[in-house]
Amino acid sequence: MDQSVILIVIIVAFAAFMFYSSRKRKKQQAEIADKMVPGAKVMLSFGLYGTLLSVDDEKVTADVEIAPGTVVTVHRQTLSRVVDDTANDVVTTATPEAEATTPVERGTTEPGVVELNGEPVYGERVEDTDPTKRKSDD
Repeated sequence: MDQSVILIVIIVAFAAFMFYSSRKRKKQQAEIADKMVPGAKVMLSFGLYGTLLSVDDEKVTADVEIAPGTVVTVHRQTLSRVVDDTANDVVTTATPEAEATTPVERGTTEPGVVELNGEPVYGERVEDTDPTKRKSDD
């Protein structure tokens, strides 16, 4: 008898949790839908920012202007959120190399190139100084 009561309580608690979370999710979706009006700055689910031009409920599409004169048509579900102009979405951090003001302080003679303990930066071309090594040995 005790086990069946515990099982019933667990099932009721699980159902209540599911009901509460679905109501909360629907409320959040309704708030986002209210903010998705033409002219709003939006971010798409894949990180592209633009201005919402129109939403077609029949075709479930939205037209977003990502650059002046460039309009893309996307599925309406890709509209992930409305971007607030006053909020700073991008967090920038400065590295010690970037804070250095002169190339000598950064450890290089070329501006914009940073060497790591004498090693070249990834992707930087280095001339081979060994004359006995052939190009085909690479």
